[in-house]
Amino acid sequence: MADADAQPTKKSLMHRFLDFVEVAGNKLPDPAMLFLILLFVTWGLSALLAPVAFSEVHPSTGEPIRVINQLSGTSLAAFLSNMVKTFTGFHPLGVVLVALLGVGVAEHTGFINAGLKWMLGFTPKSLLTPMLILVAVVSHTAADAGYVLVIPLGGVIFYAAGRHPLAGIAAAFAGVSGGFSANFIPSGIDPLLQGLTQAGAAIVQPDIQVNPLCNWAFTSASTLLVVGVGWWLTDRVVEPRLAGTEVDGDPDEMPKMEELTPQERKGFYAGSIALVVCLALLVLVTLPVDSPLRSPDGQITAFAAPLMQSIVPLIFIFFLIPGVVHGLVAGTVKSSKDVVDGMSAAMGTMAYYLVMAFFAAQFIAAFAQSNVGVLLAVKGANFLKDVGASGEVTIVGIILLTAFVNLFVGSASAKWALLAPIFVPMLMALGYSPELTQAAYRVGDSTTNIITPLMPYFPLVVVFAQRYVKKTGIGTITAMMLPYSVTLLISWALFLLAYWALGLPLGLQAGYVYPPA
Repeated sequence: MADADAQPTKKSLMHRFLDFVEVAGNKLPDPAMLFLILLFVTWGLSALLAPVAFSEVHPSTGEPIRVINQLSGTSLAAFLSNMVKTFTGFHPLGVVLVALLGVGVAEHTGFINAGLKWMLGFTPKSLLTPMLILVAVVSHTAADAGYVLVIPLGGVIFYAAGRHPLAGIAAAFAGVSGGFSANFIPSGIDPLLQGLTQAGAAIVQPDIQVNPLCNWAFTSASTLLVVGVGWWLTDRVVEPRLAGTEVDGDPDEMPKMEELTPQERKGFYAGSIALVVCLALLVLVTLPVDSPLRSPDGQITAFAAPLMQSIVPLIFIFFLIPGVVHGLVAGTVKSSKDVVDGMSAAMGTMAYYLVMAFFAAQFIAAFAQSNVGVLLAVKGANFLKDVGASGEVTIVGIILLTAFVNLFVGSASAKWALLAPIFVPMLMALGYSPELTQAAYRVGDSTTNIITPLMPYFPLVVVFAQRYVKKTGIGTITAMMLPYSVTLLISWALFLLAYWALGLPLGLQAGYVYPPA
C-alpha cells in the first residue's frame, strides 16, 4: 500500500537545469564536427573583422591588433600546406599517445587492476572521493599527465568500488583541470607564469624580481578548498544525479571487484618494487647540482629543466617497466608479444580521439592565427582598466575575465602572455603587487577548463566516459562538470579575497602591496 501511495521524487530546480544543459548539449553535433563548424565560423569571423581597424594594442608587439583573414588565398594555402604538421604537432596528441603506450602495458598485464584492488582493500568507500581529487590535484606536478592517467583511473576506481564510474571521472576531472592552480608541490607552471608576471612588472620597474614560488602558499591552501568543494559536490550533487544513468558499456572491458589472488599479489609487489627502484634511480640522477636533468641554473622545477620536459616519457617508462615485471611474475606476460598487445589495445581505444584531435588541432591553429582570441582578451582587459574600480573589484574582474577568455584560449601561458602586460602594471599603479595579480589570474584560469569543449583534453574525457555510458556526449560532460565550475569560481574568488583580508602569505618573497612596505 505504501508503494502505491509513493510519489515520484520531484527534481530540484538545479537538477532540472542540469538535465536541460545535458539534453541541449547532446543535441550539438558530434565533437569532431563541432570543431569543424567552429573552424568555419572562425574563418568567416576573421574575414568580416579583417578590414576593421582596432585601437587595441597587442601587448607583446606594441602594434595595433589586426585580425588576419583566414579566407585569403595566402591563409588558405598555408592552412592546406600545414594541415599534417598542425595535426602531428597538436600538443595533447603526443602526450596522450606516448603516456598510454606505457599505461596500456600496465593495464593489459594486470598491474593497474591489482593496484586498484590493493588500494580499495584498505581505503574506506567514503574516502575514495577526497583521495581521488587529492591525487588529481597533485598530478599537476607531472604536467598534463593527470588527463591521461588520473581521469580514466577515476572511472575505474569508482566502478570497481560499486559507485557510478562517471562520478569518478567527474571528480578526477575537477581535480586535474578545475583545480589546476591548486597544488602544494611546485611544478613547471610556476616559473612559467612567474616569467610572464616579471616581464609585465618590468614595464613599471625594470629591475623587479618575482620569485617563481610567489604563489606557493596560496596554491597550497587552495588544495584544501578544491578537495573539500569537489568532495561535497561529487557525493551530494553529481553522483546522486547520475543514479538514473545506466552503465551500458562493454562488461568485458570493465574491471571486476575481486580479491587479489596470491599470484596477482606477488606480481603487484614485484611491480611495485620495480617502480620504487625506477623512482630511486631518477632521484639519484637528479640530486647532483650539475645533473643533466636540471636547468642550466640548477633548478629542478624550472620550465626549461629537462626533467620537466621529460614527464611524459617518464610516465611511459614508469608504467612499462612495473607492468612488464608484474606480468612476468603473475604469469600474464609469456613473451614480448604480450607487451606489444597491451600497447596495441591502448592505441585501439584512441581511434575516436584521433579523429576529434585532427579537427580540434585545425580549429585551434586557425583561431590563434586569426588573432580573434587576442582581440577578445585585450578588449576585456581594457574594459576593466577603464572602469577604474577598487582593487578588490578589479581582482574579481580579473578572475571573471580570465575565466571567460579561458573558454576560448586553453593555454595558461598564452593567456597570461596576453593579459600580464596589461593587468600587472595596471594593478601596480593602483598599489597592488604583481604576485597578487598572478594569484587572481590562476584562479580564473582553472575554473572554466572543465566546461568548455574547446579545451584540448575535453574530447578525451568524453571518450573515457563513453567506455561506461555509450550515449555520453558534450552535454553530458558539461552538465556533469557545471556545478564544479560555478562553485569553484565563486568559492575560490571569495577564498582569495578572504586570504588577502587576513594577510596570509601568498608565497615566497611575495606581498600584497606595491611598492613593498
